[in-house]
Amino acid sequence: MKALQYRSIGAAPEVVVVPDPEPGPGQVLLKVTAAGVCHSDIAVMSWPAEGFPYELPLTLGHEGVGTVAALGAGVTGVREGDAVAVYGPWGCGSCAKCAEGKENYCLRADELGIRPPGLGAPGSMAEYLLVDDPRHLVPLDGLDPAAAVSLTDAGLTPYHAIKRSLPKLVPGSTAVVIGTGGLGHVAIQLLRAMSPARVVALDVSEEKLRLARAVGAHEAVLSDAQAAATVRELTGGVGAEAVFDFVGAQPTLATAGAVAAVEGDITIVGIGGGTLPVGFGQLPFEVSVSAPYWGTRGELVEVLALARSGAVSVHTETFSLDEAPLAYERLHEGRINGRAVILPHG
Repeated sequence: MKALQYRSIGAAPEVVVVPDPEPGPGQVLLKVTAAGVCHSDIAVMSWPAEGFPYELPLTLGHEGVGTVAALGAGVTGVREGDAVAVYGPWGCGSCAKCAEGKENYCLRADELGIRPPGLGAPGSMAEYLLVDDPRHLVPLDGLDPAAAVSLTDAGLTPYHAIKRSLPKLVPGSTAVVIGTGGLGHVAIQLLRAMSPARVVALDVSEEKLRLARAVGAHEAVLSDAQAAATVRELTGGVGAEAVFDFVGAQPTLATAGAVAAVEGDITIVGIGGGTLPVGFGQLPFEVSVSAPYWGTRGELVEVLALARSGAVSVHTETFSLDEAPLAYERLHEGRINGRAVILPHG
């Protein structure tokens, strides 16, 4: 089969031919119908050789949907032909966090060498994907694969982040979304669907701010040196009860700290490498700062339900598997508005 692989440190990903996988006991083989392109993959391909955590070559893609092509011995709960989404942050299934459905916070994954697809295990940017356990599959129930695939990360991750702050997002409150790309433009829709808060979007280009307005942002502000002052003015000097930074770079984190209200939440989702000083006098009183990771299996079910209701959708650009290297080039250059999706059989 064809697969997109990161094969050597510092090199561009390549489309190669690899052996077709076969499901072992307890495993499920999917025919991939869509795979999502994510900035996290670019971060992986930017890591130096020293301390690189995965074995190469690595088939990329941690967002995947497909149809069940074959079942390993003992598999129950799914049938050949079922259309499913893949829950990506695989865990051991038995520790205290996994028992709560929080495999994204599995306590034993590192110890047992369990890796998510595309982030250590072979990923979804291939014609077929081997899934370790049927519990990591969620029915699509009529959702279009290309429209739904990015919800497994670009929908699930902001949903998980936003749920934590919902008690603070009461009528009259403000939520700030920094970075309105793949995850951010979904976060705007989730905030509109899940809360009465006014949503203020920040980004560096007018094109991305147009998308932010189109998906429901009440205000769209250029993310520059004046952004924090503008948000403060919009909130009457109070600041935002919840700030979600989907970039995570030093300048955006500085903005996040500057616009947070007393007792506000700052949630760092982006992996831009910045840091935010936390300590008495560094931030407004009782500001809470968190850096969540992905989301739970139950939350993925909820996100897909929101998509079926029409409350959330992903702005996508589609590419063939052969065009996947081009999709990563365009993403790296900031030329993807929304989310790039690979159609391995399209």
